[in-house]
Amino acid sequence: MTSDASGGPVLPSRGVLRPVDPRRVRITGGFWAQRQAVNGTATIEHCRTWLDRLGWTGNFATTGTGTERRRGREFSDSEIYKHVEAMCWESVRPGGTDHSARLDELTAMIAAAQAPDGYLHTAFGRPGQPERYSDLNFGHELYCAGHLIQAGVAAARTGLAGGLLEVARGVADHVCATFGDEGLCGHPEIETALVELFRVTGEQGYLDQAARFVERRGYRSLPEHEFGWRYFQDAVPVRDGEAFAGHAVRALYLAAGAVDVAVETGDDALLGAVVRQFDRTLARRTYITGGMGSRHLDESYGDDFVLPPDRAYSETCAGVATVMLAHRLLLATGDLRYGDIVDRVLHNVIATAVADDGQSFFYANTLHQRTPTEAVPPDREQLRFGGGPRAPWFEVSCCLNNVARLVASLGTYLVTEDDKGVQVHHYAPMTVDAETVGERVTVDTDYPEGGTVVVTADRPVTVRVPAWADGATPTRDGDQVRLDLPVKPRWTFPDQRVDATRGCAAVEVGPVVMCAESVDQEDGVTLDDLQVDTSVAPEATAVKGRLLHRVERGWPYQGREDQPESSDPIVVTLVPYHRWARRGPSTMRIWLPTT
Repeated sequence: MTSDASGGPVLPSRGVLRPVDPRRVRITGGFWAQRQAVNGTATIEHCRTWLDRLGWTGNFATTGTGTERRRGREFSDSEIYKHVEAMCWESVRPGGTDHSARLDELTAMIAAAQAPDGYLHTAFGRPGQPERYSDLNFGHELYCAGHLIQAGVAAARTGLAGGLLEVARGVADHVCATFGDEGLCGHPEIETALVELFRVTGEQGYLDQAARFVERRGYRSLPEHEFGWRYFQDAVPVRDGEAFAGHAVRALYLAAGAVDVAVETGDDALLGAVVRQFDRTLARRTYITGGMGSRHLDESYGDDFVLPPDRAYSETCAGVATVMLAHRLLLATGDLRYGDIVDRVLHNVIATAVADDGQSFFYANTLHQRTPTEAVPPDREQLRFGGGPRAPWFEVSCCLNNVARLVASLGTYLVTEDDKGVQVHHYAPMTVDAETVGERVTVDTDYPEGGTVVVTADRPVTVRVPAWADGATPTRDGDQVRLDLPVKPRWTFPDQRVDATRGCAAVEVGPVVMCAESVDQEDGVTLDDLQVDTSVAPEATAVKGRLLHRVERGWPYQGREDQPESSDPIVVTLVPYHRWARRGPSTMRIWLPTT
């Protein structure tokens, strides 16, 4: 067995760009340093408390006699594995919090629950439980196995959680033996995990199995379901799709796995298929925030241009998965434009999802809250996911541990390397110990609040110029590269094919989407009656507008005499979208009707 105690969550053996080990990136201040600090202490500890309290951790300690009642949904095992992965990255990041004792405790518990043949899942196969792999649509057995393997990879690359890599290999060997000839899981995840395990161990069989899983998709081999085969990513072969469809997280995880397989096998056609689908998805099926998924019923993408803001699902996990996929495409192709979507998602989905104290979160991220949010009990898991306020925990709490592992390893997403130098894709005050430069790279900025970015290095450095930054050009003076980005308010107008937002406008400031929140408006001003004047340039925290006086005369389509009349001009206060719902019950909207 081989293992390399270095690297981050993604470490391709080939590609245009190379990721930087998160241990070599220290975020020293600003927007993301604070969030990393809260994540490393409050959020990870909060997750630990709920996982233990609800008995999800304890599922691993049961004797398997059938007398104990297993706790949580069928996929709750995956939350322990994501929790482990988050603690691994947090424990080794510069300035991070050491969770090694907790890691050793959980590793021993997980290892003790593993069957002799390598199988490991607490909801199947024990006395009184369903048989193994008896529900491939919804059982999530391979999904959970994938998250366990990714935790094992994190353990290997950080040198923590001793023994977890061996557990992960046992699970992977069992999966390869069981699914070598046929079968797949209703929720993709195992594909990326097997490729990463191949990258750690050099075991070709893991890569081969990942490739088989990718190629099996799309032939309707899973049982038929009311959501259709698209929901399970089993309606169209991966190579033949035109855009992502079905369950958003499933689609994004599968695409990430396909990129991993394509990179390691040199399959340019497969890589090109994912690029084509992602590009169309970004152009036609993605919210202004970078959020993915517009259907609540099945957490899925809508058709092209079906993007209702008040019914946006935009699951937080889909935001994490978008970052995972775009980062892989960036490494594989070297195309810096993939940094734009990561930047957008980080500042408008990931930063929005988690409360300031790190102990509550959004599962779904609406773009228009029509009714005031309500406070939720701090000691009870919530059953509904869409709409409403941040909650301490949900019956399905995949998102918070997912964010925790992303934020803990965030440094590896900010910069890359190649043989010529360093590429800075995302801007935060940081220091980077880069191999190709030979000494420290420093970044000084107050982004996203300000637009000045100064990078100091004695070798070539490339900086990403965002698509919204018209005219911005980096300049070099000695060992410094300076980029001045026009971080100022700008109007953004939707594609006219999006029926739900036709006749509206939004305001963005740099990468940050702004919104109107009811708590900031004058007394008597309701967000549904606002109109904004786009002939006047937006200001940093406000726009000019009018308030409509509506005449209630029954059915609203009776005639022109019932049309509302505009009032005198008013000021419409705006706040960053990631700051909404932090000051008590409120309504909110991003897209504002125009005059």
